[in-house]
Amino acid sequence: MKRLELLCVGKIKEDYLNAGIAEYVKRLGRYCDVVVTALPDMPDSPTEAEEESKALSARFDGFVILADIGGKAVTSEEFSELIGRAYLTHPKLQFVIGGSRGVTDELRRRADARVSFGRVTYPHKLMRLIAAEQLYRAFTIAEGLPYHK
Repeated sequence: MKRLELLCVGKIKEDYLNAGIAEYVKRLGRYCDVVVTALPDMPDSPTEAEEESKALSARFDGFVILADIGGKAVTSEEFSELIGRAYLTHPKLQFVIGGSRGVTDELRRRADARVSFGRVTYPHKLMRLIAAEQLYRAFTIAEGLPYHK
């Protein structure tokens, strides 16, 4: 079975976000083994982004898609195609969301793909819910299901 990891930084305290993420993780379970891995936030410091990026990069062991405002803007259909192509060569896909201070250029270079869900900035914890929904949407598009209209 396909494996999917939502790899991110920080613990979510808001119940409504956790409930939404849990719902989409449950739905994704029809299509893949899915896990959400939340690495700890680093203390505020000038090197916070570097430390979090190193911790994220150390976990890379699949096809890595980075959520990045500077990445390629994709439609839901294009996102689904990207995921489908990734699974042709990798049994595991990792969707990465950096912390509130972003990620380093080194991490950007190590990612297999960088995607943008628009030019606006989302709180990184809300982005986890958005990513979970978009991943679910991508799988339903690939299956030809009517979720995506």
